[in-house]
Amino acid sequence: MEEIMNYFANMDWEFMKSRYDIKDSSRHFSVSEYHDILCPPSEKPDFLQKYLELPVLKRLDGISLLCGTDWTKLYNNRVKYSRLDHSIGVALIVWHFTKDKAQTIAGLLHDISTPVFSHVGDFRNGDALTQESTEAQTSQIIKNDKQLQKLLHEDELSTELVDDYHKYPIADNEIPCLSADRLEYMFPSGASLDGSWTFDEIKKCYENICILQNENGLPELGFSDIKVAELYCEKFCCIGHILQLNENKLTLQLLGEIMNLGVKLNVLQEKDFMTLSEKQVIQKIENWISTNKFALNFENEHSKSDISDNLSTRFANYYLTFKNMKKIYHSEKKLPENQYYSVSLKVKQRFINPLVKIPECSFSPQKNLPPSKSFSKTVRLSEISKLSSKLIKDFKNFSDTTFGSVKLFF
Repeated sequence: MEEIMNYFANMDWEFMKSRYDIKDSSRHFSVSEYHDILCPPSEKPDFLQKYLELPVLKRLDGISLLCGTDWTKLYNNRVKYSRLDHSIGVALIVWHFTKDKAQTIAGLLHDISTPVFSHVGDFRNGDALTQESTEAQTSQIIKNDKQLQKLLHEDELSTELVDDYHKYPIADNEIPCLSADRLEYMFPSGASLDGSWTFDEIKKCYENICILQNENGLPELGFSDIKVAELYCEKFCCIGHILQLNENKLTLQLLGEIMNLGVKLNVLQEKDFMTLSEKQVIQKIENWISTNKFALNFENEHSKSDISDNLSTRFANYYLTFKNMKKIYHSEKKLPENQYYSVSLKVKQRFINPLVKIPECSFSPQKNLPPSKSFSKTVRLSEISKLSSKLIKDFKNFSDTTFGSVKLFF
């Protein structure tokens, strides 16, 4: 029997970046208009605004959702979307579906411990697979911020109610389930990375979502129409595919190494990652390179043999490689270290297998009940959609080449 090709087999980096026309006006993305879809203005809670004035939250406005990829030529991100935008979006989704203040604030604060370049911090910590290491400080930051504590007291909320959004299944849950966090970040991620979402598609998907009960008896966001669920699943997995290609792995790992080298050289301090914006960190690096350019030897012929031995040279070389790279080489063997920076990593796979509500029978078996009272049941999309079942299976089974490499900047 002929083997069926993996759905993602021919979906390489250049294809993923170019499959939607950047000039297509239907793919215009406005943060405010998008947030209005998540929670109409008439429904938005008044209590949120005072939290948005806190410095501890405002800091997130200088951090991109897309993990430093706005700063390299390898990407062509179409939308600027910050961790603050994401946090607001999660809070609006939670409020829209629960009208619960504690859950909403927990959603708003869930990324409060995110460092600059977001999940690059996890790559720095050797946590590419789960990408959760930077969450450890969340509770401590909330407890220690006096202004935040004052607002929580005014709203009669304890730290314990808002410092761990994982306890609220509508706000967060495990892959492959759908939560407010997962639902929110894939809309702007897709709009930015490849232009895969139009506003009409976002509205169509969002308006179809409802709260269902999952296999464990817990509430979970799901869909009331299989076709809409298939559309969302396909786009979600395609965006997740971008995030598991070697291009993305290398970008985040390289930027993480640049940060580590910056700390070793005292160009950067650990506190910078929690106090400065990404723009300010980039500026510190570029100022240092500009000041020290005559002392750096990466422009010399002999540098290719000793770049790994000189921290200053390696730091500058890695940064300029990150900033200017436009192409990644895919191979099964590692390319020469004196000419290439290479990675071989397993990373977190981001996909969903959402719940779908389907009619179980067209008429109620109970007497004297009209057809409108017919029963329905909840199932995972893969159980009723061959298309989505194969898509999810192919996504999980896809494997990029063993190594991804970029030619060093000389």
